[in-house]
Amino acid sequence: MTDHAAHTEGLRIGTAPDSWGVWFPDHPRQTPWNRFLDEVAQTGYHYIELGPYGYLPTDPVQLKDELGKRDLELSGGTIFTGFHKGEDQWDRAWQQVSDVATLVQAMGAEHIVVIPDLWRSDATGETLEARTLTNEQWDRLAAGHDRLGKALYEEFGIRQQFHSHADSHVGTKGEVERLLEQTDPKYVNLCLDTGHYAYYGGSNVDLIEKHPERIGYLHLKQIDPELRFEVLKNDIAFADCAADVMVEPPAGEPDFAPIIDAVNKIDPNIFAIVEQDMPGCDIDLPAGIADRTRQYILSCHPMTRTR
Repeated sequence: MTDHAAHTEGLRIGTAPDSWGVWFPDHPRQTPWNRFLDEVAQTGYHYIELGPYGYLPTDPVQLKDELGKRDLELSGGTIFTGFHKGEDQWDRAWQQVSDVATLVQAMGAEHIVVIPDLWRSDATGETLEARTLTNEQWDRLAAGHDRLGKALYEEFGIRQQFHSHADSHVGTKGEVERLLEQTDPKYVNLCLDTGHYAYYGGSNVDLIEKHPERIGYLHLKQIDPELRFEVLKNDIAFADCAADVMVEPPAGEPDFAPIIDAVNKIDPNIFAIVEQDMPGCDIDLPAGIADRTRQYILSCHPMTRTR
């Protein structure tokens, strides 16, 4: 039997507040941040994401102390953008960057995951705007992310990792391909979320092999393939089905082993962060899932490590 703890090469496996049901900086049903950090350490992870800004302590001295005493390290942070909406979106994005990138940089991390605004609310399921973008909106979106990636790297030494997402304007294979075609690979890479890409039927391995130079970060996640079709056919908001359609590995798709294999060929130091969407879950549920998921990932490919 393989000693999983002895893995010393390969993708750096971590986890995120999302895997503890955390979607918002503050919510009465979410796991308290100190319990989250305790359970991450107890379940054998070393790397974590920041999660929604304001969930974990935002003072760099306090955060460094809290992570240090649990032997944890930050892999990156997250911001949200809506560049397709117009010029005013730059100020909104940069306000987030000034907070998140400053904290991420202070923690020694080098990545920010950038999630595009959803056309349907992740809180209420309400339709907020058209599902698809016009050519003009695509041009604004691409130009905004090129500008953001350039500024992040030049001012903070941080890489932008774009995250396609269910119920966003960049989710399907064609939409992800268009984003890559219209953006500069120097400044826009992908945080390839395996579950969100599979949600619309995309093949993660095909995307990795076609665009190896654009894969900068991973979110490891699986979906229930049958429920996905029911959700799409019945036009159910992702906010209303996330905890059901995103399932504990290895119960869903895609298979992690070929994805890990393909990404290791690009760069064996890439972060692969476990992110199981479980909004509103019972706070006693995540730790067991996180522990089993870590063990499963380490068992399915030797080129994986927790530190």
